[in-house]
Amino acid sequence: MAKKILIVGGGLAGTIVANGLCRQLRDELGSGSVTITMIGASQTHMYQPGLLYVPFGRIRESELFRDQRKVLDRQVPYIVDPARRIDVDKRMVVTESGKSHAYDFLVIATGSRIRPDTVPGMTEGAHWFYDLEGARKMRDALEQFQGGRIVVNVNAPHKCPVAPIEITLMLRDHLAARGILDRSEITYTYPIGRLHGLEPVAQWMVPEFERCGIKSEIFFNTKSVDPKAKTITSEEGTTLQYDLLVTIPPHTGQQVITDSELGMGGWVPTERNTLLREGSSNIFVVGDTTNLPISKAGSTAHFEADTIVDNLSSLIKEDRWARHYDGKVFCFVETGLNTGTYVWFNYLTPPNPGPPSQMIHWFKLAYNRLYWLSARGLL
Repeated sequence: MAKKILIVGGGLAGTIVANGLCRQLRDELGSGSVTITMIGASQTHMYQPGLLYVPFGRIRESELFRDQRKVLDRQVPYIVDPARRIDVDKRMVVTESGKSHAYDFLVIATGSRIRPDTVPGMTEGAHWFYDLEGARKMRDALEQFQGGRIVVNVNAPHKCPVAPIEITLMLRDHLAARGILDRSEITYTYPIGRLHGLEPVAQWMVPEFERCGIKSEIFFNTKSVDPKAKTITSEEGTTLQYDLLVTIPPHTGQQVITDSELGMGGWVPTERNTLLREGSSNIFVVGDTTNLPISKAGSTAHFEADTIVDNLSSLIKEDRWARHYDGKVFCFVETGLNTGTYVWFNYLTPPNPGPPSQMIHWFKLAYNRLYWLSARGLL
């Protein structure tokens, strides 16, 4: 009997796993001893980090999308039929159409979703760039903005740990380029007692924000937004006035994880080195779906996916484990419209952001172009 590998989720993490497995298991796929199937929710694959540039008109929307079938190795059947329930006892995934898909090995790559609806008034009163519709609305709002108070409101958990820094510093440069910085102010809020969850990054941010004249409000856990009064209030009792509210909305995992009772908030409990679902020997979890206390970022998904490819291939070929995931993350950080830096870290090594430079900004723009090679597992 052929060993069945089923991948649930058609984003970056699942796609890298599928393409990597096709390369490492090409003989097994050819002989029919292994099959790989992917279940997704859309025919289209989106480059999500590119959404950061949409509000500033710095990327064409068409650059964000490819046909998922063209990104995926042709040996992998791609089924557009969203998963609705994962039955780990029966080793079965049930989809929206009611069809059941059996597996021997399962890779859960369902990702995360924004939930501005969980904060009263946020959907009506705030702007964000975490989906295309939101990024378009934010672009329109920035075009109409003539100066005033901007609040950048960060909620947790959220994916892309450096995105709040990037949007704040890019906004500052955008206002300066339009000649309205002198009649504007930016206030950045964060839910804990520093500017970022990673302490070295938070320490780096302090002088950067001071240099740019950006104010901050820590211990700000969002309670509500009043779109009519244009105020945002924290659980701690602080209320800020705004003329433009930009939010990093709270995120949860996907509903299928909750409905399948696989984890609180849609996050699957995951062993940090093996990336196996806790208590499982045949279910891998990758990308935003994990509950690991590391950044939910594209590079995290990539490094995790590479680890899963090596281990799953080794288990099938040799019935042995190949290597452990070390918590590696690497993120380029835009520090304005024309400069950037980067952070890398793992379970043992903390991040250490360097001074911003135009060269690193160019490196990030180059990576934007190379994303599709990354999704195919070629980088």
